[in-house]
Amino acid sequence: MIGYITLGTNDLEKSAQFYDELFKVMGIGRFMEFDSYIAWGKQDGSAGFSITKPFDGKHPTIGNGVMIALSAVSTEQVDKVYAKALELGGSDEGAAGYRDEMKGFYAGYFRDLDGNKLNIHHISMDDLKEATK
Repeated sequence: MIGYITLGTNDLEKSAQFYDELFKVMGIGRFMEFDSYIAWGKQDGSAGFSITKPFDGKHPTIGNGVMIALSAVSTEQVDKVYAKALELGGSDEGAAGYRDEMKGFYAGYFRDLDGNKLNIHHISMDDLKEATK
């Protein structure tokens, strides 16, 4: 359903370095790049992730209650991406681990260099099927 997600940034170069390193842990690279816009994703038509300088030239802001959730292939990848985000200067919003809200939901929450909130998660499909019976 989602084609791509775009977040505004105050510093395209610094933000791009953050996401280059973060997405490298997930095996994802850039697929589109312009002077004020960079996008990452797979070449299979799945949803992409991008950053941009706002088109209106104004200062970007973060949305209260807005969060981008990134899917990981395993709990180990969640741990690696979450740790990489903090290593790159992101801030902690909830350590990687299982969440009580949903059986089999393993997630880590962090903010990027511009303050945007993200989560990296893995859901055990067996646990999810069991929980929705």
